[in-house]
Parts: sequence; C-alpha cells; structure tokens
Amino acid sequence: MSRTQVAIIGAGPSGLLLSQLLHLCGIESVVLERRSREYVEGRIRAGVLEQGTVDLLNEAEVGERMQRECLVHSGFEIAFGERRLHVNLQDLTGKSVTVYGQTEITHDLIEARLALQGRLLFEAENVSIHDYDSKRPRVRYRHQGADHELDCDFIAGCDGYHGVCRATVPAGACKLFERAYHYGWLGVLADTPPVSPELIYVNHPRGFALCSMRSKTRSRYYVQCRLEERVEDWPDERFWQELRSRLPEGTRPALITGPAIEKSIAPLRSVVVEPMRFGRLFLAGDAAHIVPPTGAKGLNLAASDVRTLHRALVAHFRSGSDDLLNTYSERCLRRVWKAERFSWWFSSILHRFSDDEFDRRMQQAEFDFLSTSRSGMAALAENYVGLPE
Repeated sequence: MSRTQVAIIGAGPSGLLLSQLLHLCGIESVVLERRSREYVEGRIRAGVLEQGTVDLLNEAEVGERMQRECLVHSGFEIAFGERRLHVNLQDLTGKSVTVYGQTEITHDLIEARLALQGRLLFEAENVSIHDYDSKRPRVRYRHQGADHELDCDFIAGCDGYHGVCRATVPAGACKLFERAYHYGWLGVLADTPPVSPELIYVNHPRGFALCSMRSKTRSRYYVQCRLEERVEDWPDERFWQELRSRLPEGTRPALITGPAIEKSIAPLRSVVVEPMRFGRLFLAGDAAHIVPPTGAKGLNLAASDVRTLHRALVAHFRSGSDDLLNTYSERCLRRVWKAERFSWWFSSILHRFSDDEFDRRMQQAEFDFLSTSRSGMAALAENYVGLPE
C-alpha cells in the first residue's frame, strides 16, 4: 500500500489545479485519471475565464503562457434579430474576462505537474473509493497491469458527473437537483479568424447562436439544435449556412469559413448535488454541479471549488483547523446556486425553446429592458464577470 495526503480522482483542470496548488504549499497528492494523457489534453471545452480564475492560475504558477497568448475582452454583444446590444463589462463593473481555452489550461497544468515530478497516473482503471467516512480513506485502482491501494487523509472527487466519486455516495446521503433542456449546442472549432473581436450571443427565430474564439486565428461557433440530431447530419457546409442565417445581416460578410477541426453536440442541463462533502470525500467541479454553457460558468465554478478546498486543506495540514473543511460545502453551494440562476436566466432569454408567441414576446421584453436600463445591464455584467467569493 502506498500513501499520500490527498488522493485526487480526475485529471481535468480542477484536479490538476488542486494538485499544483497543494504541491506549492508542501502538501502531497496523487492524481488518478482513467483516460490517457492524449485524450485528456485533446478535450475541447470552455474558454472564457473570470478574473478570479486567472488569478488562481497565476497563483499556481501556470499562467505564463496564458498571459502571453490570451485575449482580454472588456465586453460582449447580444443580437436580437437585427437589433444589437453591446455589454461594456469594463464600464459597468471595472472588470473584464479572459479568453484562453480549457485545452490549453489542461496542457499547461500537466506540463507543470510533470516538471515537478508530480504523481500523475493516466489510464488508472477500476478506481474505487473506500472508507471515505473514516479517518483513513483508501482508493483502490489498477495501473499498468497491477492492482494498487492508496492510503490517504482526504479524497478530492474531480472526476465529473459520471465519475466514480459521486456514484460512490449512497443515494440517501445526497440530494440531486436537475433540470434538462430539450435542446443542445452544435459546436464547431475551426482555424479561421473570429467573425468579431468580442463574443456575440444571438437570439434568432431559427434558434440561438454564439460566435466565440480561442485565439485570433481559431474560432469556436455554436448553433442551437435538437437533441436527437447527430453530428453526421451536419456537414461543414450545412453548419456554416445555418450559422450565417442566424447572424445579424451586418455581421455576415465578416464570417470566414473553413474545415471543422472538431465538431460535437452537447446537451444543456442544470445539475446540483447537495452536499458537496461526505466525510473525507469532497466533490468539486462537474462531479458536484453542471451549468448550461451559456454563461461560461462551468470551468470558473470548478476553479472556485478548488480555491475553497485548497485553502481548507492548507488550514488543516498547517494548523490543524478544520473550520474551513467543515464549511466547504455550504460556501461552495452559495456560489454554485447563483451561477446556476444566472446560467438558467441567460439561456432562457437567448434560446428558442417553444413556438409559443408569449415566450417570444417575453424574451423581447427582457431585451428591451436591458437596452434601456443601466442597472439591468450592470446586473448582467456583474454575473458575467463573476460574483465575489
């Protein structure tokens, strides 16, 4: 049996970031990931970072490339048909957001952990959690053809919604809040210049669209689609045609198309698990909550969980105080539910979710309100850049 202070299940950004922060504070950890390194580094995910997330990556000493290559956005645009509304984040909040892909963050974190000889095990199979409600939790797994057991003080479940950590908790020990949406996002990544220097969120009678980017030469576009559709139903030509039809007329000429280097359909859902702590097992990121991607809160919520858990673990190992560990779930969930509310609201005003004319008029009224109310715009901007911890 081997031993560590913190066993971290999952090598996504939350697990890797937690491991890096703990290392810098002299706390040992082992990261177990069931997928290969190539798979983990190739996952296409979010790319809009709140300032708190940027600060945390810098604190973890993995922000050098991000600072060099990122795009800082002081605003974004909402288009309602041909009407356009610019949300000036800097003017309304004094803050901005940073565009830097989650794929790049993952790559930076893996490189940093390996450079410091971090214990990062990919393709760890048959991971199972044991005795998490005791003072000596254990993790069993199989790696490179051999069975192993890891003794630890705490377990961080950073392995996503379908991971083993949340599934280990008995159904009666937690409550699951969930809302499924009957539409999804068809996303395309292409090595083409973005159609605009800032993000454009589009409410169109044919459905929602989003123009985003990962860099000045790589674009990320989305269109709302039905859940039953398949990626195979959307050849590149059809996607570009549909996206162009949903863009405001003045934006269409700037759209540069090209071969998709990644294409996928993601369902939208809201999920919260309460509580987020079970004995010495702590859930973080998608293992505890999922938000619709409309508000760009998924990765930022995961980073917030990591910040909270990291500080609590440091307090435990340095001073023996468990006050922060004991309030971990409560503090995280306050922020989680605010982000869930914003993501749900932002999704509701941008997507076509029914043919009911009443719903359409309500969306139009919401847009009219934002267009004429600075306080309404300020509330939108405050939520978008990230509420205080």
